[in-house]
Amino acid sequence: MKKVGLALGGGGAKGLAHIPVLEVFDEMGIVPTRIAGTSIGAIIGALYASGMRGAEIRKSVDELIRDKDESLLETIRDREISRTLKFFDVDLRHGGLLRGDRVLKLFEKLLKVNTFEELKIPLSIIATDYYKASEVVLEKGDLLSAIRASMGLPGVFTPIEREGKILIDGGAVNPVPYDVLLDMDVVVAVDVTGGVPLDKKGKPNMFDAVLNTFTIMQRTMIDEKLELVPPDIYLKVDTTDIELLGFSEGKELFERCEETCTRLRSQLEAALGEPAKKGLFGIKKS
Repeated sequence: MKKVGLALGGGGAKGLAHIPVLEVFDEMGIVPTRIAGTSIGAIIGALYASGMRGAEIRKSVDELIRDKDESLLETIRDREISRTLKFFDVDLRHGGLLRGDRVLKLFEKLLKVNTFEELKIPLSIIATDYYKASEVVLEKGDLLSAIRASMGLPGVFTPIEREGKILIDGGAVNPVPYDVLLDMDVVVAVDVTGGVPLDKKGKPNMFDAVLNTFTIMQRTMIDEKLELVPPDIYLKVDTTDIELLGFSEGKELFERCEETCTRLRSQLEAALGEPAKKGLFGIKKS
């Protein structure tokens, strides 16, 4: 039986596009042998590795997303912070806008596990050692602090200290971490990074400048790595006009993923053969 590695990339709210991909795995009865995740990919990956099915994650996320037309970033621009950030903890003194502790508490309720060792699927979470400017792969011990480290988007979430290291967003070194899964027989990489919207003109405001600069850096890293070591299955979801903090746009993202998911089904069938077609490849126990 072939070993399947699944890499879920970073991209803030764009990472909600990972959920339909997980639903395809469930539909086909395919269980990843190992998952690697960066930032939002670490969050979604941890939920899935803990035993939640894709549909369960979709339902839980729907309940967490506020029912509002404007995005989180737009609300910050409008200075309606107190109404929007009820789940966040503002901290302007330690390298970021938000500490992220309240976000973790929300996911802690969904995870129902505290350590990597309790997960049903092995998980690798990518973070960045700020002072050594190097990749850190977290696979043991406390799970929540690893997720918190991986989602430490510079300027938005404050850095975290773990194992004597100051850690920030894994997207600073490895936005789509499929290369840590190269020992697998089939590697599936999901890229939700997108790019800078081409329809916008003029000078960007402060938030756009910070967040889109990070996106430009990630896009460059991903494209260069794809040239050197491409994964077996590479899925690039169109997320360019979705803001990094635009969690209210989840429904639109799910709709955009339909074509991607159709392509994924055929590629998995081709890569895994007859067992995948019959849904017999590592059926996941409920």
